[in-house]
Amino acid sequence: MIRDTASDRRMTVPGGTRKGGEVPTAKRVQLVLDVMCAWSYLGYNRLLHALSQYRAEGGEAELSFRPYQLAPHVSSRGEPVLDALRRGFGEAAAAETKRVAAVAADEGIELRYDRAIATNTFEAHRLIASASHQGLGEPMVERLFRAHFTDGVNVGDPDALAGLAAEVGVTAPSVSADEVRAALDEVKSSGVTGIPVFRFEGGETLTGFQPTEALLGALRGADPSRRGG
Repeated sequence: MIRDTASDRRMTVPGGTRKGGEVPTAKRVQLVLDVMCAWSYLGYNRLLHALSQYRAEGGEAELSFRPYQLAPHVSSRGEPVLDALRRGFGEAAAAETKRVAAVAADEGIELRYDRAIATNTFEAHRLIASASHQGLGEPMVERLFRAHFTDGVNVGDPDALAGLAAEVGVTAPSVSADEVRAALDEVKSSGVTGIPVFRFEGGETLTGFQPTEALLGALRGADPSRRGG
């Protein structure tokens, strides 16, 4: 079963030893995402920067991923994202994708909406869970984001997913479809209606595209040894 803490699916961000030889306690951080969500991609990138800074300060954190589907009923056969967005939002879609791509460029990320394929991400989430179980969750998430937003890969296609898994070094799926469905249901029942969501053990829950400083502050706030008093 994929649990809330995802203790058996987590990636550990290496920490250090504090003054006096004290080994820091790893803080669990969850990111609720969908690989078709640009804000999840950008938020994940900022979270990695925050985790890197936190680690440099001597902290330790365990990052895990929780699934959310923006379009659960879309076919895995896929269609151009721009076509899907125009159908849903009309001509406003063009201006919005241009705006988001500009934000991404400032973050050093290339979003190619002209290539991206709208698809069902259920199997991509299953791959993320399997990769996390094998200690490869972070590189798998990054590769899926890049495949969708930059390379124009249909991340709902089984053959494409198999190729991406092989690139990262992930072996056969070790997580069942039922486990993924249960995880999706848990996220939905917890009240999540938009992503990304950042959950910090013992601390804050932040929703939406956040400044790196806010994510770092939440990491510090979730660490009892860093609190005053």
